[in-house]
Amino acid sequence: MAQTVNLKGNPVTLVGPTLNVGDRAPEAIVVTKDLEEKAIGGKKDQVQVIITVPSLDTPVCETETKKFNEIMAGMQGVDVTVVSMDLPFAQKRFCESFNIQNVTIASDFRYRDMEKYGVLIGEGALKGLLARAVFIVDREGKIAYIQLVPEITQEPNYDEVVNKVKELV
Repeated sequence: MAQTVNLKGNPVTLVGPTLNVGDRAPEAIVVTKDLEEKAIGGKKDQVQVIITVPSLDTPVCETETKKFNEIMAGMQGVDVTVVSMDLPFAQKRFCESFNIQNVTIASDFRYRDMEKYGVLIGEGALKGLLARAVFIVDREGKIAYIQLVPEITQEPNYDEVVNKVKELV
């Protein structure tokens, strides 16, 4: 059965598999604000934090990205990627406007690979965008933590994310 989240209290279905802690993190290709492809998921030499948001042009996504940029600033051995469907050109303007330098901002516009994570919104006003979620992937490429935010208009639990990252680095 497909997972659902809420948009202003109304359920929306997500497209893709339901991933669990302990599963292998699917490898996905996203495009950075500088139009370079970046592989996320899979086995890497760093702990990965993969954050999905609907659009950087919304207040909650803007706040969330700025907060992760701040709280991940001093962490060593961690690669943080915020993924949306926004085009890289808009993402670049966003990063320049808010001095985003500690996380990679990337787009799933080219391959739509984030469906592999089960976070593609399949219906309603945000159909085709990504749900708000956080995946932490250990160095072996296994999912160590998942936070699928139940209400798209709300921020994730930052403390849970930071605590899990600190356990793994």
